[in-house]
Amino acid sequence: MAVWRQDGPYIWVTWLTKLLVGENSCEWSAWFKACHEGWSWKKQPSTFDTVSWQMDHSSQVALSRKAWEKQGYVIFTEDQNSFVLRGRSAKLAGKPDLIVKKGNDAIVVDVKTGRPLPSHSVQVMLYMYAIPRSLGQHKGVEFSGRVVYQDHEIEIPASAVDGEFVSNVSELILRLASENPARRVPSARECRYCNVTLQDCPERVEDDTTGEGVTSDF
Repeated sequence: MAVWRQDGPYIWVTWLTKLLVGENSCEWSAWFKACHEGWSWKKQPSTFDTVSWQMDHSSQVALSRKAWEKQGYVIFTEDQNSFVLRGRSAKLAGKPDLIVKKGNDAIVVDVKTGRPLPSHSVQVMLYMYAIPRSLGQHKGVEFSGRVVYQDHEIEIPASAVDGEFVSNVSELILRLASENPARRVPSARECRYCNVTLQDCPERVEDDTTGEGVTSDF
């Protein structure tokens, strides 16, 4: 049985991004993971090739790091950037790929290996908001952002993290940190990539790829 977190909800940035831009709708999955100890619930097996992704991602991060170094930036890489921002209702955690600084220029950089999605930019914006408030060496720094793909980059100005953005993030975190379960919206697409099993989510939609039960002629 899933055990409630004793020290309060703990939310990873990546649990928020797709919800904030409407790529996902089921807030319940993020609520469940935020409010329950990760060791206490069974995980759905994944078919994702983590090893290949990690190798590809690491290679792309290294290339990006070298490019920034050539421009004279000071580079902070992955684990150096790990943060936990403590709020009144929950902790928000994350780890951007790179933080690069030169003079007054400070940029949060995240490298993506897949197809571009709006949630990627939101992920960087969350880092831009949280890092100056959680990491001492970057306290009070105004960051811009950069999402790096293999064939192009997206620049995010510091002004993107405005009052409306912060309000939307805060409202979502409050829903995910509530004692009352957040909205559950099961669907074949979202459930396919969710690692919460039927044991904890009886409404989970199982992915049927066998073709059994098909009755249509088209």
